[in-house]
Amino acid sequence: MSKIAFIAPDKQLFLQGRRVIQELGLQGEVEIYLARLGRAVKLANTLESSCDVIVCRGGTARLITDSVSRIPLVEIPITGQDLAQAFYKSKKATDLENPKVAMLAFQNMKNDVEILADILGINLSIYPLNSVEDIPTCIEQLSSVETDIVIGGMKTTTLSLRKGFKAIPIESGNSAVRTAFLEAKKISLGRKIEKERSQTVKALIDYSIQGIISINRNKKVEVFNHAAEHLLELKRQEVLGKQIDAAMPFLPIKNCFEGEEHLGIIKKIKNKSLIFNIAPIKVEKDIIGAMITFQDITSIQEMEAKIRGEVLSRKFETRYTFSDILGHSKPICEAKRIGQTVSSVDATVLIYGESGTGKELFAQSIHAESLRKNGPFVAVNCAAIPPNLLESELFGYVEGAFTGATRKGKQGLFEMAHRGTIFLDEISEMDTYGQSRLLRVLQEKQVMRLGDNKYIPVDVRVIAATNKNLLKVVEKGEFREDLLYRLKVLTINIPPLRKRKNDIRYLAQHFLVYYTNLYKKKNIEITEKAYSQLTTYEWKGNVRELMHFIERLVVISKNNVVSAQDMKEQLNENVFETNYIGEEAETNNHLQSEKEQILLTLRETHSNISQAAKLLGIDRSTLYRKLRNYEIEIKKAYK
Repeated sequence: MSKIAFIAPDKQLFLQGRRVIQELGLQGEVEIYLARLGRAVKLANTLESSCDVIVCRGGTARLITDSVSRIPLVEIPITGQDLAQAFYKSKKATDLENPKVAMLAFQNMKNDVEILADILGINLSIYPLNSVEDIPTCIEQLSSVETDIVIGGMKTTTLSLRKGFKAIPIESGNSAVRTAFLEAKKISLGRKIEKERSQTVKALIDYSIQGIISINRNKKVEVFNHAAEHLLELKRQEVLGKQIDAAMPFLPIKNCFEGEEHLGIIKKIKNKSLIFNIAPIKVEKDIIGAMITFQDITSIQEMEAKIRGEVLSRKFETRYTFSDILGHSKPICEAKRIGQTVSSVDATVLIYGESGTGKELFAQSIHAESLRKNGPFVAVNCAAIPPNLLESELFGYVEGAFTGATRKGKQGLFEMAHRGTIFLDEISEMDTYGQSRLLRVLQEKQVMRLGDNKYIPVDVRVIAATNKNLLKVVEKGEFREDLLYRLKVLTINIPPLRKRKNDIRYLAQHFLVYYTNLYKKKNIEITEKAYSQLTTYEWKGNVRELMHFIERLVVISKNNVVSAQDMKEQLNENVFETNYIGEEAETNNHLQSEKEQILLTLRETHSNISQAAKLLGIDRSTLYRKLRNYEIEIKKAYK
């Protein structure tokens, strides 16, 4: 379909335009029509949906401009050269040096014509036209005594000749016609770019998961996307063109037209929690409409409730003391001694230990023997909470602070830990912005909720834990150095199981008794040689791995006595669990890489994170971290 329509009001211009189009190589882009005045207007109306721009001239161009508003028109101008040509023909036709010329012209035809007439010695009278209907009346007013010849458009020329006047039409030169077509081509290209952008915006609106509604200055709905239909359970055809107040009377639309924005309006609609944002659409200083966006935050609120519920389920109480930390070896006894010592002072503590060494046991034990023991103990795993929720969970938020924020806002975990202890496990996984906020809390002893402008004092002891060397993490630029030195006022280094092998037998015996009673098994004995097998094994998952290994041994053991051979076989099977730390399995036994092992375990456990972590011999936070590192997506919603 051609994008430029050339409507010629006379045959001469029709033929002239066709030649210029061929010269410019625009044959495939321009459709030529022969029509004038009312017929041309009807034609232009039919071209609105298929054409980008119309090229026309004279009174016909004026009529189309007045009648067709949705399609731009490029008018072929009446140039000085065109007028000079008409005046020259007037002299020749009248054989007079200073002929009396009557010119019937619309405003778009008479610019600067009087100056040109004086230069050429033309006795000119101009009869201005406001509409085509004025032409017959003007011609009736012409006097043959005062008029030697009439010049103007095609209708003026035709009617003048019928009245007995000599008449010359004003014709456009090739230069003017060429200029008009080149201008039309630019407009067509511009409209094409505009349409592409419009289609892009339309696609974004149509396929957005957010509901999007646009209203005009009269508050009538102009845009109502698919998501809006789904979320509000309304059909688009029932809403488009209707007043927005009828569909959503609860929204403060009136204030929006006074220039106000409204963000974070939460409404319960048909068992869904929807959050609305309303903003005025401004063109320069005028408000021409408003945009309403909204989305379902039910799932976000459920996720927040789940995370908060996991913390609250502990009732902010500790379950362990130093007596629950098992072992008699010198390294673990020294770690416990340091822990008991730091319990008596009220300073920040940084606990370092590999996965499975019992960092939270130490944190709870320190709180249980501190002066804050009657206050709350709030534990937060920084690796298990998504970064976009971690900040709001730690510091809280006010109403409308972000998408999904509850109407009354919520206090953060630091506020909940007031007069007690907050335990920040896996502190190295906190993002840099969260680190900056935490540093300020440690310095100022006060927090500011998201979206608020005031500080809330808090009296909290911070115990942080990590399984990484934070100095190396600082060197990589992933952890703030100033925060590190704020945290490591007092430090405890929990030894891995391989450095306290004297405790392995003691721990194994303890777990053996516990799981035998738990699963109501007959008494199981482990021979001395079997115990030796345990002490020579490298427990990369530390105490947690040993605990789960003994649990598995109790469950699947065939005999009441575990021999050295039995233990060796079970440890060989357990190699799957001990090789999880990024090591490729030996090619001769075709074991999978760590990522493949995780994927296999997730399939076997139907994506149950707790069960998968247990089989892998790691804790949930470590598994979450590895899922992020390997970009493994868990699509199942856990309950």
